[in-house]
Amino acid sequence: MAAYDGPVRELLLGYKERGAAGLAGALAAPLATAARAAMGEAAGDRVLLVPAPSARGAVRARGDDVVGLLAFGAARLLRASGMSCRAASLLTQRRVVADSAGLSAAGRADNLRHALGVRPGRTRRLTGAAVVVVDDLVTTGATLCESRRALEEAGACVVGAATVAATRRHHFSATSPR
Repeated sequence: MAAYDGPVRELLLGYKERGAAGLAGALAAPLATAARAAMGEAAGDRVLLVPAPSARGAVRARGDDVVGLLAFGAARLLRASGMSCRAASLLTQRRVVADSAGLSAAGRADNLRHALGVRPGRTRRLTGAAVVVVDDLVTTGATLCESRRALEEAGACVVGAATVAATRRHHFSATSPR
């Protein structure tokens, strides 16, 4: 997983916010690498990549489920390398959540608490699979944690999470400048 700055940030913003769909392949490759690492010993099992769901409004505005497209692209790459891997958009938002921009880590977690669920009638896809939750970017981890909660509540065996990039975490001590 790369740091969310410089060229990686520009690639993700171009893909998600500026409609540069051609970047999907370039971003699916590092996601596949991260997913393979997240699988650990489960890599020999039937693996299911489950993308974190995007808000319906974001999907409409972008014209597609950009995280879902990355998950399906990563699964194709992993299958091409001989792994038993599929992607499935199984998660959905059960209620409206606020835009997370500007929210603290605790605020993001509160905003997403019990907001996600597995789509009705889709739990059978989870049976016997080692599940990896995927997203394009991790900031606080709230989306990944809520995705895991929803999947495990539905009976999934979540073995890890994978993203293309992560924001840098800033840790402050009592003596460090703020």
